[in-house]
Amino acid sequence: MSFTRRCIGPISALTASLVLSGAAFIGANLAQRDGTTGRLGPLPAYAMAPPPTAGVLTNSDLFADPPAPGKIGTATGPISLRYTFDDGVDRPITDAAGGHELRPLGQNGGTLSLVPQGLGLAVEYPQRCTLVHERDCPRAILEGWRDDALNPGTRRLQYGASVMMTHADLSDGANVVQKGYSVGGVSQFKLQVDHRQGHPSCVITGNRSRIYRAEPQLDVADGTWHDLTCIRDATRLTTMVDGLERAWVMLPPGLSIANAEPLRVGGKGPGNGNDQFAGEIDNVFLTIS
Repeated sequence: MSFTRRCIGPISALTASLVLSGAAFIGANLAQRDGTTGRLGPLPAYAMAPPPTAGVLTNSDLFADPPAPGKIGTATGPISLRYTFDDGVDRPITDAAGGHELRPLGQNGGTLSLVPQGLGLAVEYPQRCTLVHERDCPRAILEGWRDDALNPGTRRLQYGASVMMTHADLSDGANVVQKGYSVGGVSQFKLQVDHRQGHPSCVITGNRSRIYRAEPQLDVADGTWHDLTCIRDATRLTTMVDGLERAWVMLPPGLSIANAEPLRVGGKGPGNGNDQFAGEIDNVFLTIS
């Protein structure tokens, strides 16, 4: 082997090593500067913002007054609400536009918590109660105020939420989102996960006694997140699970939903026999078109 080849080989190897080391040093500094590896440019907005504050929500001392007598109105135009719960425990719970506030209500020591979910937060409900007497169980829900603009009347309606439950969370009643009641001629729209089988179902009732339920034979209480959507058209109620149609029932033409009850998330009230939800809820939405 010539002298030239013997010298160039080690020198080239040393040079290559220095170049690679320098590149790694620069790359590491770039990664440290913008929080990514192999990516130039400024941090995205979500990475620069402080994470939302998780924790226990303080129950409101105010309870809804009984509905005032008088005519009940309906939506006069399209409306759309979405609750992500990502503002943290230090701010009111409002929809994405900053309105339609929900307040936490609890009894018997029941509380709600905001817990990490993805890049944001979700609402964690009390664990399923195992006490002998239900009247002693901790209960907690989110509840708004009377808002007749959330009554769809005969308009097209979509509503739903993302839920995460296990079989330990199931009971005979677990209400996710609702407005109104199914008895007493009040009228209602509701999403629930009822029964020990973990079946989600969409429920609608007009001002008569008949209840319309679209319930698929599908278990969503498997410890993973599921997107549940209810779609009410002129003559049909459909339950969607993770973007797929899973069940539907026919509705009578002209069925109207209008009541003086507030929007509620996680139960039909904070009192006894409230069909308390257990598990986590996120991304609650309601659209009237």
